[in-house]
Order: sequence, then structure tokens, then C-alpha cells
Amino acid sequence: MEGSEKIETERVFGLPPPLSLTVGIAINGKTKSKYVVKWALEKFIQEEKVLFKLLHVRPKITTVPTAMGNLIPISQVREDVAAAYKKEMEWQTNQLLLPYKNICTQTKVQVDVIMIESDDVANAIAEEVAKCTIKKLVIGASSCGMFTRKLKGNDLSSRISTCTPKFCTVYAISKGKLKSIRPSDLETNGSTRDDSSVTSSTNSSSSQTLSSQTDAASVSSYSQFHSPSLPMQRFQALSCINHGLFHSTTNSIETNHSRHQSLDVDVQAISTINQGLLHSRTNSVETINSRCQSLDIEEGNYVASSWPSTSEIGHPISQSSSCKSLPTDYQSWVSDQASTSDMLTECSSSDSQQANINFELEKLRIELRHVRGIYAMAQNEAIDASRKLNDLSNRRFEEATKLKEIHCREEKVKELARQEKERSKSATKEAEYTRTCAEREASQRQEAELKAMRDAKEKERLQNALVGPVQQYQKFTWEEIVSATSSFCNDFKIGMGAYGTVYKCSLHHTTAAVKVLHSKDNKNSKQFQQELEILSKIHHPHLLILLGACYDHGCLVYEYMENGSLEDRLLRVNNTPPIPWFERYRIAWEVASALVFLHSSKPKPIIHRDMKPANILLDRNFVSKIGDVGLSTMLNTDASSATSMYKDTALVGTLCYIDPEYQRSGLVSPKSDVYAFGMVILQLLTAKPAKALTHIMETAIDDDRLLEVLDSEAGNWPLEETKELALLGLSCAELRRGDRPDLKDEVLPALERLKEIADKARDTISCIHPTPPNHFICPILKDVMMDPCVAADGYTYDRKAIEKWLEENDKSPMTNLPLPNKNLLPNYTLLSAIVEWKSNKQ
Repeated sequence: MEGSEKIETERVFGLPPPLSLTVGIAINGKTKSKYVVKWALEKFIQEEKVLFKLLHVRPKITTVPTAMGNLIPISQVREDVAAAYKKEMEWQTNQLLLPYKNICTQTKVQVDVIMIESDDVANAIAEEVAKCTIKKLVIGASSCGMFTRKLKGNDLSSRISTCTPKFCTVYAISKGKLKSIRPSDLETNGSTRDDSSVTSSTNSSSSQTLSSQTDAASVSSYSQFHSPSLPMQRFQALSCINHGLFHSTTNSIETNHSRHQSLDVDVQAISTINQGLLHSRTNSVETINSRCQSLDIEEGNYVASSWPSTSEIGHPISQSSSCKSLPTDYQSWVSDQASTSDMLTECSSSDSQQANINFELEKLRIELRHVRGIYAMAQNEAIDASRKLNDLSNRRFEEATKLKEIHCREEKVKELARQEKERSKSATKEAEYTRTCAEREASQRQEAELKAMRDAKEKERLQNALVGPVQQYQKFTWEEIVSATSSFCNDFKIGMGAYGTVYKCSLHHTTAAVKVLHSKDNKNSKQFQQELEILSKIHHPHLLILLGACYDHGCLVYEYMENGSLEDRLLRVNNTPPIPWFERYRIAWEVASALVFLHSSKPKPIIHRDMKPANILLDRNFVSKIGDVGLSTMLNTDASSATSMYKDTALVGTLCYIDPEYQRSGLVSPKSDVYAFGMVILQLLTAKPAKALTHIMETAIDDDRLLEVLDSEAGNWPLEETKELALLGLSCAELRRGDRPDLKDEVLPALERLKEIADKARDTISCIHPTPPNHFICPILKDVMMDPCVAADGYTYDRKAIEKWLEENDKSPMTNLPLPNKNLLPNYTLLSAIVEWKSNKQ
């Protein structure tokens, strides 16, 4: 408001407006600082070209804290640590001052933030005020409560006011209101000069001049924080003039007594003028006081920005008390003037005194006109303040109405958002429940379909094997055998036994295995005749299929088993992957079913006599088939015999798998195959050699250490079922033939129950991690093919893999034979199957 008063005054008297105003706001970062900033913005926001400077003083950094809470002098730490700590403190200070800067930015005013590092807050702010020529300084003042009291001049606001240069006006704010003000020298000197000019114009004595100066000095010292208003200053100046006039008139009375009557008339005129002036000033003061009180009641904060006097901004109560004290002082002065008039009535004055009186009257008239002008200015400012207050009240009412509407709309939007969120949550839960049910139903349906498909295939296979027509073997020529094996090249050799060598070949576009016996008289060999007779007459899903034979040279052609023998897979020859435990359960059941079929053959039972893992072959899907039945024998049935059938024969077979009673007596029976089958079961569980395996298993079961001897690479064995299978294998491998269980009535049902458990485990695992079929696997990449192509050797490969192979080789990756060409034909049928499998997998 002080700036507005100055601009209004300059406009009235024709003075140029100031170029700019710099307002400093001292903040300490506490909560009360926001009241200081808001007051300063409301106070000086109407000024044109105002620059606000936020002043913040922080202590000098002399120590650095440690992790233990200790403080180390900054000179004793490394430079990088000290620099980092200083940078951190600067960042914290910026974050502390950011809310106040945002307040100024939202008000759309120009603001600068100045951080000062000093231990003396008052001197630091004073230096910054002098440096930046800050004309207005707003500081916070501590509020005095009921139980707290501070000595004047000891608090920080008083010290800042004392140290601040005199050209700057200091405003002390407490709780958002002006508590005190220290005016600048310009304001104080202006009022002092007016008083001095009025005082110097009187023709008083030196003692009277000294008294006037003393009064002006007292007024100046009083206005440090409570500067009187402009009408009050004019009233004091007029009082000094009248006092001077009183003293000069008294001196004249002592020398002149002859002009009493005329001077009495003049004195009465002076008294009348003074009384009129007193009444006019008293009324103006009372009017201004009433306006101050009304404005203070209606809008406390706006009084500070609209009242022209500096001292009356923050203390409307002190204004009222000061204004009310004026009539009392002036009445005492009137009484003095009345006594002076009485004295003048009794005395006479000279002509020179009459001239002095006329001069003084002229001065009083001029002063009266000046006071009236000042009163008119004050009245106009009061009217403007009232109009602005009304405008602000209307604006506040409109903003409150808009804010209320915004709050109502916000509540409605929040309610809609909450309802929408609840609906979204319920929909999400319902969708999740539906998806879970669908997945569960799909899993159950898939499991049921897989089981039905597997059962149907198994039933069809068994029916075809049991009731289907007997298939005779195909006869091959020696030339066909030699051509298919490339003259029995070692690259095609896949195994060698005691009675012959096995080669891999391709006959009539079918991959097969050819077994060539070692005996010179091959066609008359007993093993050849025995195997050809048995395999050509009987067929079972788990007996190796005889495709044909070359009778002239003693060659047998079997179906090719991709995964080799069970022994190689258990011992993981060539680093082949291990067989899972559920597949081992199934293999045990398949071998037992094949043995039961051999033992139940009509008209003569067949005993294998060489049952071991090396004679159990596995195809691409790990389906087991018994081979090498060349040592098998047929027993003659005797209906009158109530015991098992025996036959004297020469000792044949493999050690560790031969029946101990057969070794001792030379008598063979179906229980001999049961003993060998028990050893096979123990090897399926442990993947260990057969030597002393029964003792190892018995000791492990007795000591409750079964898991230690089991093959850990087969997966997580079910302990109870595995223990049951181990006990079954030990019972089959009993030394006495009579202690062994019956294969058909006891062993096979137990294995069938364990197979069902294994099938459920396999289906569960296959649903989670389905294994791709072997014909989907590229022989080179050992992974599912992306673009299957058929090469010249008849095998299917992944296109990228075979193209890379053909860049470096001219032979087949499978047969190791030279390729007639490097043409590749896409296998669309296999590609379609792979795509369908991947889609079902997802």
C-alpha cells in the first residue's frame, strides 16, 4: 500500500513513476514462512514492475556427519566427500525453497531465489539488501504468547531491522498480519523536512528553534517502528507553529500595551481560525479512524494493502488509539491559546506585531489549504479501498461458488470412478474364474482323450496280434542283403553278439536290422533254425518282429529299433538321455507280458533262457520288445504231470541271469525266465550291473536306504510303489525255484497296477511338458524341425541344418554314404503335423 500511496501522490503532484521496485522476502524454510510470502504477494502484487527476491540464509558447512552420527571437520575429509556433501546440502536447500518459489510462480510474478551461506543471519541479509538495492524487506516476527515473552531488540526480527540499511523499509509479519514496521529514511526525512520548514519560518528565538528541533527529533525517533500518519505529522507541525506564535506574542505584550483593542480582534480571529482548523482536522481524523475500523472488520488483510500510512498497515488498533488521542492533545493546545488570548486582551501591541500576526495568519491559511488537500487525498484513497474491497468480496464469493461446484463435480466423478472400479474388479474376478474352469475342463478332457486313445490303440494292437492271421516271413536274396549293408560295411554295424553280428540296412524302403550268424554252416545252425521257427509262428506286440530271412546264408531281417538295447540306455552309452521312472515301470510290464505269452504258447510253452537287458530292444517311443530268441526252447507238455515242465538240456545263457538251480541241475523251466526277469527289474531300478545286485538291494531295503541305490537320473521315484517293485524283483530272483512267484498270476497283475500309476504320472507330465514325437526331431539339430525337407538319402532334415551340412559334406548324415545329388524336397505333410502339434501344445 505504501508503494500505491507513492504512485498516487506522484500522479497528483506530477512526479514521474518509479522504474521498478525490488521486494525482499526473508524465509527460514519453516511453516510460518508461507504466511510471510503470501502477505508480501498480497501487499505488493498491485505494484508495476515488482521483482521479488526470496532470501534464505543457511549456516556455513564446517563439519561432515558420519554414519555413526559423529561430526568431522570438513578440513579432515577428502575433497570429493566434502564436495558431495555440499552438493547434497544445496539440493536439500533447493527442495526446501521450492514450495515458496512455486507460490510466487502461481501468482505470475517475477521471482529470484538467493541462498546465502553465513553464520550471522542479520548481517547477511543486510549485505544482500545493500547489494541488490532492496527497498522493501518482509521478514517474519515471533509471536508472543501467554507464557512467552521476549525482550525487545533481542529477537532475530529486531536485529535484522537494526542491521538493514536505512533506505529500506522493513515489514515484520506474524501469523499473516503486520506486526511492526521500520520506515526508511526517505519517509522519515520527508516528514521531518516538512516540520523543519514550518518551524524555521517562524520568527522565534533560538530557544524556541531548539525546542522545535527537539520535538522533530522525538517524532523521528518514535517513528522507527510506529511512524505517524501524514495528517498527524501536519498536525504536529501546526502545533509547533502555534507554539512559536504564542511565544513571540508573549514577548511583544511585555513591550507594547497601547494596541490592545485592535490586537484583541486579531487574536479572536486567530482563535476562530484555529478552532475551525481543529474541528476540521478532528473530524477528518475521526472519519479516517472510522474508515480504518470498518475496513479492518470487513477484510483484515486488505487493510494492510489499501491504507496509505506505513505505520497503520499492521496495527489498526494503534491507529485508532493514535487518532483518538489527537483531540485530547489539541484541546490542551486550545486551552493554551485561550490563555494566550486573555493575556493579549489585557495588553497592547505595536504595528510591527500586527504585521507579524498577518504573516502568521497567511501561513496558517496556506497550511489549512495543504491539510485540506491531504484530507481529500485520504478520502479518495478510502473510497478506492472500499471499492476494491467490494470487488474482492464479489470475486471471492464467485470463486467460492465455482469452487463449490468443482467440489460437487469432483465428488460425482469420484463416485463414478469408484463404481466403475468395483464393476471392473467383479468382471475381472468372474473372467478369472471362468478361465480357470475352462482350463480345468480342457485339461480333464485332454487327459480323458489321451487315455481313451491309448487304450484303443493298445486294444487294437493286442487284438491284431492275438486273433490276426499268421504272417509268414519274407525271403530275401543274398545280393539284396549285401547291397543293403554296402557289403557289410563297418559303418552300418550296430551290434555284435555271441552268435552273430547285426547291421543296419534299408530293404524295400524300410529301415531294418540284419543279423548274420557266425557259424559257417549257417542254414543248419540250431540257433538259426530255432529263432526262425519261433518268430515265424508267434507274434506279440512286445516280441521283435521278423521281417524276413535269407535262408541260404543264415541271415535274419528284423524291424529296426531306434533306441537300441535297454542295457545301453540304462548305462547311457554315447551320453543318451536317461529313461524316466514311469517308462521303466511300463517296460517291466511289457517284458512280463511278453514272457507270459511265450510261456503260454500252444501247443508247446517257449522258454527264452537268455533274458537280459541287452536282449530287450527299444523303438523310437521306448516301447520294449524281446529279441534274440535263438536260445529259446520248447517244452513237451505232460498232462499227467502236476508240476512245472522240465527238460534236460545243455547249459546256455549269460552269467548273473542264469537260474541257480538250472546251473546246478541242468533242468530248465518257466521259473528260469522268472529269475532272469527279477534281475532285469532290479537293473531297471538301479541302472547298475547285475553282479551282486540282489545283495545290494536287500541291504538297502533292510537299512531303509532304498533311495540311495535307485537311479537318481530317472526322476522323482514314488517311494512306496518303487519299494513294492523292488521287493517283487527280489522275490523273482530267489535262489530256490519254489520260492519264486508265478509270473502270470502274481507278477503280472502287480506290474499292471504299477503301470497304471506310471501312466497317470506320464500323462500329467506330458500335459505340462509334452514331448515331441521322434520323427519331428531333426537328426542333425536334435530339435523339432522348423522347415522339414527330404534329402537324397530318403531322410528328413531341417532345411537350414541340411543346407549347412551339404556345404561341407557330400555324404548322408544318417548312412554316411555319398549322396547322388543335393536336391531338397519340402515335406509338407510333416510340416503340417508339426504345426498342429505346436498349436495343441499351446
